[in-house]
Amino acid sequence: MQVLVRTPNWLGDIVMALPVFSALRAHFVGDVLVAGVPRVFAPLLSLVPAVDEVVPLDREGRWGWRALGAEARALRRGGFDLAVLLPNSFGSAWAARRAGIRERWGFSAQWRRGLLTRAVPRPARRSSPLHRVAYYQELVRGLEIDSVGLEPRLAASPGMITRARALLDSAGCDQGRPIVGVAPGAAYGHARRWLPDRYGRVVARVCRELGASVVLLGSAHDRDAGRAVDSSLAEASRAGSNPGVVNLIGRTDLTQLIGVVASCRVFVASDSGAMHLAAALGVPVTAIIGPTDERVTGPIGSHEVLSQPVWCRPCLFRDCPIDHRCMTRTSEDRVFEAVAGQLERPKGEVGA
Repeated sequence: MQVLVRTPNWLGDIVMALPVFSALRAHFVGDVLVAGVPRVFAPLLSLVPAVDEVVPLDREGRWGWRALGAEARALRRGGFDLAVLLPNSFGSAWAARRAGIRERWGFSAQWRRGLLTRAVPRPARRSSPLHRVAYYQELVRGLEIDSVGLEPRLAASPGMITRARALLDSAGCDQGRPIVGVAPGAAYGHARRWLPDRYGRVVARVCRELGASVVLLGSAHDRDAGRAVDSSLAEASRAGSNPGVVNLIGRTDLTQLIGVVASCRVFVASDSGAMHLAAALGVPVTAIIGPTDERVTGPIGSHEVLSQPVWCRPCLFRDCPIDHRCMTRTSEDRVFEAVAGQLERPKGEVGA
């Protein structure tokens, strides 16, 4: 039997859904397990041992119903017998039905109950928020499939490490020093971003006081955040250059990003896909959390999660309508101390 797992559409959500593949692999013994994933994230799923094949999905330059039609055509070519739909969207269920997939399983949400052959009620509201990793496991249990662990795990391939090292060399990164990755950007608006000048001062101290190399990472959409940190770095160091810092924001594809993150000793980020990627790769994370809820989307494992007990969070706003106190009250000293403490641990000491 050909079993399709339609992944979520964003990097962080895909990482948090990884334990689902282990559970499905243990259940569908002898069947072919295929990941249907947005094309840009296909290399990530190639690292998942439970996955037999990857079907890259893209919009073929289309949006809306035309995009869903393109997805349905791609799925139809796979000849799948069953689709497990991790997104809650109406569109993912519609595309699976349009593709002629006989069995379609997922949460009953977004008015799509009639498109599913097996619908699982969404988890009820609880006094304690449900982490997104556990949320995906609720779907597995609702399908009467045993869950297999709750911690997303990834290992970069040797080829990814080789490409990353070549990129770091060409960028002038001193790989003889411990590497600290910093992702100053974040999707879904500026409210999730910590202040660039504080990032700059922390990065300068990490290089100067801890003897580390720092690599700024992120997508092309994060270039403005990277430029702001660069400007702050120049001011913090009272010089026009920082030999211990390289800016690779917008300069990596996903395979290079995975390799570079896996090469880091510590990773600093807000609530973002890069944060979840680092945690899954076993890199200690210092997470600076503002408008989101770390109980729902924080990194899984033994990490430093820095947040403030202000009355207005978690608000989930893209932009703060008041004074951004959830971020401004996290000091550079607190972030620096978290990074310093993580660098003192033996390499690879990350666990649940």
